[in-house]
Amino acid sequence: MYSGSSKKVAVIGGGAAGFFGAIQTKILSEGKVSVSLYEKSPNVLSKVKISGGGRCNVTHSCFDPEELSKRYPRGEKELKRAFEIFQPKDTIRFFESRGVKLKTENDGRMFPITDNSETIINCLLEEAKKSGVKIQTKVSILGIYKNEDPNGKRFRIQTEEGEEYFDSVLVASGSSRKVWGWLENMGHSIESPVPSLFTFEISDPLLDGFQGLTVSDVEIIFKNSKLKQRGPILFTHWGLSGPAVLKLSAWAARELFDSDYKAELLVDWVPNYSRQELREIFLEKKKDSPSKKPGARSEFDLPSRFWERVWEKSCGSEKRWSEISSKEIHQAEEILKRTVLKVSGKGVFKDEFVTCGGVRRKEVDFSKMESRLHPGLYFAGEVLDIDGITGGFNFQNAWTTSYIAAKALAAN
Repeated sequence: MYSGSSKKVAVIGGGAAGFFGAIQTKILSEGKVSVSLYEKSPNVLSKVKISGGGRCNVTHSCFDPEELSKRYPRGEKELKRAFEIFQPKDTIRFFESRGVKLKTENDGRMFPITDNSETIINCLLEEAKKSGVKIQTKVSILGIYKNEDPNGKRFRIQTEEGEEYFDSVLVASGSSRKVWGWLENMGHSIESPVPSLFTFEISDPLLDGFQGLTVSDVEIIFKNSKLKQRGPILFTHWGLSGPAVLKLSAWAARELFDSDYKAELLVDWVPNYSRQELREIFLEKKKDSPSKKPGARSEFDLPSRFWERVWEKSCGSEKRWSEISSKEIHQAEEILKRTVLKVSGKGVFKDEFVTCGGVRRKEVDFSKMESRLHPGLYFAGEVLDIDGITGGFNFQNAWTTSYIAAKALAAN
């Protein structure tokens, strides 16, 4: 607890986790802890500004810690306990108690009702100012070091201007290779960083010309893998995107990196129907509508142009139901239930910049977010080997881990 002499805390990183950790440290210590936040660039909260297409996907309306933790390809076990301390309900309470109302969209994502990320940025800046956080931008830090003087502060931060000493340091620097290098020098292990949340580059005649079309319910799985996802997908100029693709990219981030983003993707365009059910539907069509062309009217909520393409590939565009053979019906079933697409590379997802990798989780006490190697050194956000799927989960990781760190920083 507070002993009379002001405890000094440095926060490295001016993003969501850094700001929230700095603010909460001031609030929870009732202002008794001195907090300095360092950001190397001229602007703070830059990722918050561009996230969610400029709307800022603050969190997700999943309020069960166990269910919520399942949205993290890396960090599920540790975050399950962490979410029992601070979860989306607490995030909502923080912002709404400061006049920032949030809304929930159909898929559970939560945004400010203004649909403007500046609302979140202004709230955090105002809170930092009100609580007395010292914000220092354009500061080039050269390293974090243990201070060998037993009677002094525990850490020394070296900048181009000089050095400063602190009792504790909260590292919330995101995916910074430079900072990971400092932490490695201090003995921490870094899981090698690779991209997460990306689109698939696929060149296949089946997909040609459908840019911008969406299929609302598709199941995708990598061949010879148990990794699969179900949900909407989007046809793009370069291949496939959409929630199902982005989620699968997160779960398969390391495997895809290791294979140089070459893989075979199996697509089930109609996951609600078995092959047997499809065959029965098609045979019924053959019987009831013999003079109609199968591609003329889309079935199963698939885009009409894609439906036409399925039948073009199966039997040509001119045949009528009465002329279609069992083999051609089987070909249509095969396309609908098991299209094989060759993934040739990785695209980008412009609204998210998420990395798989970071400080090894075993080296962190998640009840305090404190280093197991160096007491007084704390972590929050993406500097850790934690990443979530798209939908507000990466911001929730930032709010949760920085709050837990702040609680420890305020108490010690």
